[in-house]
Amino acid sequence: MRSWYEGMSSLEAVSRYLGDSKAQGESSRAILSDIRKQLASFAKERHQSDLVKLFSHRDTDRAKIARTAIRAIDTLRNIPMPTPLIGDDIERWLPARTVRALYAHGIKTLADLTVRIPRRRMWWTGIEGLGAAGARHIEAFFSAHPQLTDRARALVAVQARHDVVPWEILSLPQDVDGSNGTFRSPRRTCTLDARNDYEAVQAWLSLHESGATLRAYRKEAERLILWAILERGRALSSLTVEDAVAYRAFLRRPTPAHRWIGPSRPRTTSDWKPFAGPLAPRSVSYSLSVLGALFGWLMDQGYLLANPFSGVKVRGASNLAVMDTSHVFSEGEWAIVRTIADGLEWSYGWETPAAQRLRFILDFAYSTGLRASELVGVTLKSIKTDGHDDHWLHLVGKGSKAGKVALPPMARGALDTYLMQRGLPTTPQLWKPETPVIATLEAESKSGITTSRLWSILRRFFRTVADRVEVESPALAGSLRQASTHWMRHTHATHALSKGAELTTVRDNLRNASIATTSIYLHSDDVKRAKQLGAAFTSKN
Repeated sequence: MRSWYEGMSSLEAVSRYLGDSKAQGESSRAILSDIRKQLASFAKERHQSDLVKLFSHRDTDRAKIARTAIRAIDTLRNIPMPTPLIGDDIERWLPARTVRALYAHGIKTLADLTVRIPRRRMWWTGIEGLGAAGARHIEAFFSAHPQLTDRARALVAVQARHDVVPWEILSLPQDVDGSNGTFRSPRRTCTLDARNDYEAVQAWLSLHESGATLRAYRKEAERLILWAILERGRALSSLTVEDAVAYRAFLRRPTPAHRWIGPSRPRTTSDWKPFAGPLAPRSVSYSLSVLGALFGWLMDQGYLLANPFSGVKVRGASNLAVMDTSHVFSEGEWAIVRTIADGLEWSYGWETPAAQRLRFILDFAYSTGLRASELVGVTLKSIKTDGHDDHWLHLVGKGSKAGKVALPPMARGALDTYLMQRGLPTTPQLWKPETPVIATLEAESKSGITTSRLWSILRRFFRTVADRVEVESPALAGSLRQASTHWMRHTHATHALSKGAELTTVRDNLRNASIATTSIYLHSDDVKRAKQLGAAFTSKN
């Protein structure tokens, strides 16, 4: 080709350099044209689009581009075959028709394509316009470049920034999994076997045996890890103080909202989100305190060199007011809630066993003030009667502390009714000790329910009530849609105090460490203050 570009005729160039390889009757001009096509193809494989165009010239333009073409031939000698990168646009590597079909399905890069190819036969049938031939071409491409598959699957969680998934699903490259975190301590001084941040956090979580504590701490750690990777592009062990301050602002307003915020969903669903909404100052303070404890522990074990959350404070968060007493139903609101519960079967289509269980949960939780984890963990052996014929519920509560809760007539009556509805004896001597107080609806099952199942049951009921009272009481409907299991504990304490129970009595039954915590539920001083100031400053009308 060099001799032809330098002015030698097609016949002379082919005869001199190809000799006997020229077939009988084959045109010298056609042979050179084929060689130029091969050069163009060679250039295309190396993503040299300008050279592809250069070698596609007409024969009559030979003299005009001769010098450029000769230099191009020399350049192509030294250009290696490029290695595809997972971030490459599919247009660089696949035929135009295939690219159009994939673009229409939102597949833009090799990473997108890799994770969208299920390992099953005829996977392409869901992509209109692709077809078997195009699919085989794609499969052959990835077979020729096996390194793409592992790398793309590892990075997909980082690249698809709109896709937030639970941390157990994440598979990350070393630059963000903490294997080589900026503030990792020397391996020889670390007491953990953890190879990365996820394993280190799991070691910390394993210290906590309480299910409620474990879930709460996991939520905070998971939120931070996801944020660090998706928003900052950093490993947990590479976070700085500036990152910690930025995370504090993020908790107050998780953005973009469509990525981070959504209704409560099971972790296994595609629309799961880490947040239900922005966090209040007290919740932000709690989150930062948990994370500070996590980083402090990791430093103690020799895993990390620094704690970026040390000294990061939250404005407007009171250390004493750890409970939001707006999460309380008034006595009138609770009466409405309880009345609607009585008609679940015939007015709202609930199955009778489910409605009976729901009514028991309401009465038992309201009259005892138990936490959600305690409600689902109680068995009949927990119920004791003392020498005064008073009934008590003996349990292990928050912080693995043993305690007992008074079982008032409402709770004992609700239990007897529920046991009869389940076909069980109400006489303690005939009880099977391990029988759960709150049961599943499966006839043969002897197991209880989980806290997440309890929350699901109450959420369904609260939404039913909210829909019913929406027109007459929109404020109550709004409260019901935000209500959780813990609202009944708050309501129990508030109603007990308003009906004359002493502060120490309610504190002991709730098993609060400080009477100051229980005092939050005491609203009489606020009522008195409002009335007296209202009398002092009456309306001019």
